[in-house]
Amino acid sequence: MELFELSNRTMMILGGLFWVAVVLWIWALIDIFRLSRKSTESPAPWLLLIILFPILGSILFFQIGKKRMKDNKRTFDPKFNQR
Repeated sequence: MELFELSNRTMMILGGLFWVAVVLWIWALIDIFRLSRKSTESPAPWLLLIILFPILGSILFFQIGKKRMKDNKRTFDPKFNQR
């Protein structure tokens, strides 16, 4: 008997949680790049947070960052040749 032994069911649950975390992480990265084209806010802090802390960073982005990036929309305001 090993010191730390996991049943098949526990391994399946942990494997499922791992894949959910991977999908959440990839989804957050795609959303950051998609929203950064429409927002004035820089995506760099969110990218750093998600890369350093994948699960926590993704959850925080979906709870806080996504709304903030949607609210800061870019506007077209050219000011050429103003005198």
